[in-house]
Amino acid sequence: MSENTNTATKQTWLDKALTVVENVCNKLPDPVILFCWLFLFTAIIGTIATVAGVSLINPASGETVVSQNFFSADGLDWFLNNMVKNFTGFAPLGLVITMTLGIGLCEESGLIMSLLKGCLSDVPPALIPYLIAFVGTIGNIASDTANIIVPPLAALLYIGAGKHPVVGMICGYAGANAGFTANLMVAGTDSLLQGLTNDAIKGFLPDTTFQVDVTCNWFFMIASTFLCSIVIGFVCTKVVEPRFGKYEGSDDEKLEKLSGEESKGLRWAGITAVIYIILLVIGFFTGPLAGENGAFVGSPLLKGLIPILFVFFALCGIMFGFGSGKFTKSGDISKAMNKQMAAMGSYVSFCFFCGQFQGLFNWTKLGTLLAIGGADLLQSAGFTGVPLFICFILVVTCVNIFMSSGSAKWAIFAPIFVPMFMLLGYHPGFTQLLYRLGDSPTNAVTPMGPYIWMVLATAQAKYMKDIKIGTLISNLLPIAVILEVIWVIFFIIWYLIGLPIGPGVGSALPVGIL
Repeated sequence: MSENTNTATKQTWLDKALTVVENVCNKLPDPVILFCWLFLFTAIIGTIATVAGVSLINPASGETVVSQNFFSADGLDWFLNNMVKNFTGFAPLGLVITMTLGIGLCEESGLIMSLLKGCLSDVPPALIPYLIAFVGTIGNIASDTANIIVPPLAALLYIGAGKHPVVGMICGYAGANAGFTANLMVAGTDSLLQGLTNDAIKGFLPDTTFQVDVTCNWFFMIASTFLCSIVIGFVCTKVVEPRFGKYEGSDDEKLEKLSGEESKGLRWAGITAVIYIILLVIGFFTGPLAGENGAFVGSPLLKGLIPILFVFFALCGIMFGFGSGKFTKSGDISKAMNKQMAAMGSYVSFCFFCGQFQGLFNWTKLGTLLAIGGADLLQSAGFTGVPLFICFILVVTCVNIFMSSGSAKWAIFAPIFVPMFMLLGYHPGFTQLLYRLGDSPTNAVTPMGPYIWMVLATAQAKYMKDIKIGTLISNLLPIAVILEVIWVIFFIIWYLIGLPIGPGVGSALPVGIL
């Protein structure tokens, strides 16, 4: 297979700039060593901030936030009591391993390749990047699950279309992260942010009955879904793909016509999938899997999506394996899962050290101090109108590089900016939308995000053994930057035209609220 990422004979200025970024990022140490250094730097910075007496008021709680000193008795006690918890409690660890086991059964049994053989002929290769970006974008209905499911499947789609699989992984990862906040449906993200927005309103106006609904950004998010899909697909096709050489995969990765055994396996898997989905639908409409008053958002079906998807993928993979003859005994199932997990060793090591870093980063309160400081800086700038919107988006974007949790940032920002924008005459749902525009695109490029390291580990194990993090970041960077710029322009046009961003929600605060 080809392992060259840039075979162009003539580079544009953008290619040259991205090559510089790639070379610089490739100088970063192995992720295990990188997060060891980040742990040490965080400990030192936290100590300096503690000695200097740095403190800020958290508007979410009204409490004074003071940095913690790792090199103290309290720091030693925290480390000894939390080192194992930092690892076992690192949320992406269990999520990635669980879904890898389920999807791995589908891949090792041959189900995924057979599905691609049967369906790929109906999708023109030119449309595949846009299709993958669209699926990745709407995948946030399942929260972080799309980060694990979409990139590996996108790689196989790209192989079938004669394209480089790593470009497919980049496209899928960008859709699942840069387009994380957009969706055709109301998702868990809408519900989570809406709750924090309403808390900020209540804190500002304790006696008011005014609140925002979960649909307050829905119209704009529907339009943004198509915008993100088009922009991500276009940049992947025109900017990222030319930077990769032709991929020469192994023979078993080539898509051929379905055999009789594979067709039989697909029938078995299809029947299994239909029965499983019918049971889920019955469970939802009869109550056990439905939310309060039959709601989908917040329902056990949505909250328990990880185990539900794991069982779905596992059952379909097993039934295909036995139907096609790939599996002949129960031991084949175990071998298939073990083969998939063998490639996850480097990711497990990463999770251990990244978990220690994130645990320390949270314990020292540096993330909270950074967010509050950025908010204070913007509040003192004195901008209004569109310049204020853009500055707010940029502050969120910069903080997002270091503090990737969207809900944690909004919990800090909302009590500051919701009242501030309300006093300027803007609707709280509008302020929430501005936050989402800044929070989403840079999700794809921050090295603090755990799933980019999962993509790297998978790419190294299957497609490019020498690929480094710089190759991923340098090719995700133009996607994030171009999407951010176009998304903000799209928002400004939407705002100037005066279109509602959700049912009954515009930019202006309703009369009589203040």
